[in-house]
Amino acid sequence: MIDDETRYRAVDSRDARFDGVFFTAVRTTGIYCRPSCPATTPKRANCTFYPTAAAAQGAGYRACRRCRPDSVPGSPEWNHRADLVGRAVRLIGDGVVDREGVAGLASRLGYSSRQLQRQLTAELGAGPLALARAQRAQTARLLLQTTELPVTDVAFAAGFASVRQFNDTIREVYDRTPSALRGEHGGHQRSPAGGGTLALRLAYRGAIDTGHLLDFLGLRAVPGVEEVVPGPRPGTRTYRRTLALPYGHGLAEVDGLAPGEPLDRGWLDCRLTLTDLRDLTTAVHRLRALFDLDADPDAVDARLAADPLLAPLAAARPGLRSPGHVDPHELAVRAVLGQQVTVAAARTLAGRLAERYGTALPAADGGLRLLFPTSAALAAADPEHLAMPNARRRALLGLCAALADGTVRLDPGVDREQAAADLLALPGIGPWTVGYLRMRALADPDVFLPTDIGVRDGLRALGEPGDPRTAAERSARWSPWRSYALHHLWSAATAAAATARPAATRPAAPTRTRQPREDQP
Repeated sequence: MIDDETRYRAVDSRDARFDGVFFTAVRTTGIYCRPSCPATTPKRANCTFYPTAAAAQGAGYRACRRCRPDSVPGSPEWNHRADLVGRAVRLIGDGVVDREGVAGLASRLGYSSRQLQRQLTAELGAGPLALARAQRAQTARLLLQTTELPVTDVAFAAGFASVRQFNDTIREVYDRTPSALRGEHGGHQRSPAGGGTLALRLAYRGAIDTGHLLDFLGLRAVPGVEEVVPGPRPGTRTYRRTLALPYGHGLAEVDGLAPGEPLDRGWLDCRLTLTDLRDLTTAVHRLRALFDLDADPDAVDARLAADPLLAPLAAARPGLRSPGHVDPHELAVRAVLGQQVTVAAARTLAGRLAERYGTALPAADGGLRLLFPTSAALAAADPEHLAMPNARRRALLGLCAALADGTVRLDPGVDREQAAADLLALPGIGPWTVGYLRMRALADPDVFLPTDIGVRDGLRALGEPGDPRTAAERSARWSPWRSYALHHLWSAATAAAATARPAATRPAAPTRTRQPREDQP
């Protein structure tokens, strides 16, 4: 928690680390800004601080045209918190209010609409409708300035219920009509005719290690569903994958940074091709979770650097992120497939399932041809077609059935402890799988896997005992960022394995990061 004086010092120094953590409203101008706004610093007496853009808008302030405070990364606090507020914010970001209303959001969270309104207003300064409205406004601005869609189509694609509501919101938030807002960036408009490609920038704070992200995702890329390919700029790589979304499907591309490019550049280039533009908000939210773009790398690195064991690793890889996922059900299936096999073998198994049970795209796009199969499709699969040990086959089918009928939930609003208990109750699902899903599917920043082979190898490479008990005790020093420590240890194991082998036989990435035996009920 930070006080208002600390907030003002951050504004006075234009500290971009606080972008998205709070917003500064200036009474004399009627606008609100991000802390790093390049405009002249206002007097302290004229400043009011709000935890969300929606709260500032609700107080009657409009967004600054210079710093675009609605486009900053999300607060890491709401991204990682496991309480009601954190869960609600993640669901709102995924578009649940637009699709199901406040009643649907409250039902998913197990609270009444009144209780939810009260808690969100108390902590965020705005209720669920106001938070969703601010998100719609940002999506509408993006569509107005990057596409040539008719204004009416933009209104409904952004999630507004009527054109009048859309017009009123745009005027209130940006002090512009939709047409005037579009004209500010007319030179960059692109037509998405029939669901064309949108070029976006995914904002992040601090440094980012895209090399680690792309290594991690590329090693695990399921053939036909995702791939890592050379990027559009020299020396860059691009992650590409298919997306199953509420209203249709999409293709996503995210570029890594170029060699020598500043790690704190502030954004990643992204391209989205959607069959239905109403999925834009959801697709962006899920990609941000995949690349962990709302994290606070300075806080993470400072904590890990306090331990002499991890300090050299944190210094060597600033901005290392803990990748999430775009589809928790897909991740759960892949985690079970990885039991007792290498990462490469798990990827091959996942590819075979995608070929047999996935949905083919109308037309292939490069190496992308398939949507990963749904849990319902896999639950109905013929066991004889699943080439794996019987115990793992039972675990996979049981998990898919539980996900399909809602017995187990892994959506952004689920309670982590409840989800963990429900998973552990299933045959063949043990602590490693649960921890891995908490880390990647449920955005838990404080997961440690002491029995993981890669963790053992990483600790030994650093001269530490690799036994689970000692590892678990040592990991207490890294809380609440043990998920990030886990990735540092996996990277240390990779580096040690590469050094120990002749150059001609060195693997491009670790192949031993797999879980202990969990295929017994």
